[in-house]
Amino acid sequence: MEDLKIMKKAIVITSIFQPTQAVKAFAAMSGCQLIVIGDKKTPDNWAHDNVAYFSVDRQEQVGGYLHQVLPYNHYSRKMLGYIYAIKQGVEFIIDTDDDNIPKDDWSFPELNGTFSTITRGKGFINVYELFTDMDIWPRGLPLDLIKHKFNLKNEITMEECKIGIWQGLADEDPDVDAIYRLTNDTPCYFNKREPVVLDKGTISPFNTQNTIIRKELFALMYLPTYVTFRFTDILRGLIAQPIMWLYDYQLGFTDATVVQKRNPHDYFKDFVSEIPMYKHCREVIEITDGAINRNNSICDNLFNAYGALYKQNIVQKQELDVLEAWFKDISPTI
Repeated sequence: MEDLKIMKKAIVITSIFQPTQAVKAFAAMSGCQLIVIGDKKTPDNWAHDNVAYFSVDRQEQVGGYLHQVLPYNHYSRKMLGYIYAIKQGVEFIIDTDDDNIPKDDWSFPELNGTFSTITRGKGFINVYELFTDMDIWPRGLPLDLIKHKFNLKNEITMEECKIGIWQGLADEDPDVDAIYRLTNDTPCYFNKREPVVLDKGTISPFNTQNTIIRKELFALMYLPTYVTFRFTDILRGLIAQPIMWLYDYQLGFTDATVVQKRNPHDYFKDFVSEIPMYKHCREVIEITDGAINRNNSICDNLFNAYGALYKQNIVQKQELDVLEAWFKDISPTI
């Protein structure tokens, strides 16, 4: 295993399967250390070359406080991989899943530069509109907007940007909601185009499937633990965006650089899991924006946002306890 301090980048995955095609491909890459977090459903004999693997038995070594409060068989255990990477001093963490197979040109743009930028203050948009002519939308877009035509090509200017997070798209089975899959489910292969950045006040859901985050924003990687599975990463991304804007960071989207061979799902169960997302996506932005202040640290703003969401019954009291454990585990290094 190479020294993460030298490598600068870590890729974090959680898996309950034997090493998949995606895991094998990421493990073979130079310049990145792959970290895989197991769970109680992960095979006992899980192992692969060039992977820092943490079974349930080893996870306490990584995040002592968080390990004590996280439920098992839960996607939020992925955070233990983030903690390991953070403690090793990496500059970037790449979030992905074990069913996202990287293409030969898999990479992310620079985090500072001049990019095509969607003008500020547009509210929620369907960023997929810039990458395909298909009638498709990202998971987490408010349902009253899924048929809306945003004409985003007319809203783009070239701007100097400071990217906090790049979201790469996924071909074949991209991140869409259960309503799309239950009513259409046509595979999507996105068109090639230059990256696009969202200016302040222009919002898109983003996920944990092909995403790079810079060190300054690692605290925002907290995955809500006591919300439904299909809401957790979307909620994380909605809370993150108003906080990013305070410090002049932006969210960007790039071409599809992975192909998703999606693990089996029950679409109706996905729909039920997504109901809180459909109900609260707009509220989350408004509540978060009202609870944060540029004079506070990112961690304080994140805690204040969750406190405000708790008061509005969008998250549970237990969420604040897990969030405090997250802060304790990452605080010595960020």
